[in-house]
Amino acid sequence: MTSSLLILGCSGGIGKDLRTTSLLLNDNTLVDAGTGVMDLSLEQLKNINQVFVTHSHLDHICSIPLMVDAVGSSRNQPLKVYGILETIEALKNHIFNDLIWPDFTKIPTIQNPFLEFHTIKLDKGIQITGKDSESACITPIAVDHSIPAVAYIVKTIDSCLIFSGDTGLSKQFIASLNKISAIKHLIIETSFVDSEIELTKLSGHLCPTLLADQLNQLSKMPEHVWITHLKPGEDISILKEINSSTHLSQDLKSRIQPLTRGQILDL
Repeated sequence: MTSSLLILGCSGGIGKDLRTTSLLLNDNTLVDAGTGVMDLSLEQLKNINQVFVTHSHLDHICSIPLMVDAVGSSRNQPLKVYGILETIEALKNHIFNDLIWPDFTKIPTIQNPFLEFHTIKLDKGIQITGKDSESACITPIAVDHSIPAVAYIVKTIDSCLIFSGDTGLSKQFIASLNKISAIKHLIIETSFVDSEIELTKLSGHLCPTLLADQLNQLSKMPEHVWITHLKPGEDISILKEINSSTHLSQDLKSRIQPLTRGQILDL
């Protein structure tokens, strides 16, 4: 059965009709849990069994505590949250610490909690099964952001999708992508316009010039390149700069489109 990825949120900030990063794979798996998750119904929230987190910044994790609180008692198993060690430690120490939010790894009991944390390692895949028995393997790979972070490779029987999460220039990210024989979808962030290139580098993000630098290092072009995490108010300018870039070939430009909330990508 074909897997699908529903884009619940893909903005680099909030505002009317904008939702931050959250992707729903096969109805029961989230990749990041920004404000887009809050548009789901209670029944849809109950169906989510695991969340793969790229990093611990608030726009990527803010729905996890609210979701556990909303549906934890109506589920028959804990919500599993996967992330690298630094991400899991940040969630434990700064969110689920009984000050900002209750520690649901102990509620209602340690033996039967509403929430479980699972530490993952780079380049080690996790096999998951969708609500309708769709199979996928999710593998974290290294990126370079302002804090420890990962991208994810999502592989199914038929295809491969890459989600960059938040990243700046990253040799490790490109090296990982160049090991993959064919990429159907590359979702990659571009947060700022070129005039803010110093802020872009400082915060561990990409702007159109840096995006071109990364894409031009790929040995094989993805079938589709989706731009995500555009800062509110700068989205039109960012896309215009990408389209007019002299550093990108016309063939590559023809593959680039903005990711949109509500979009469904088939895998």
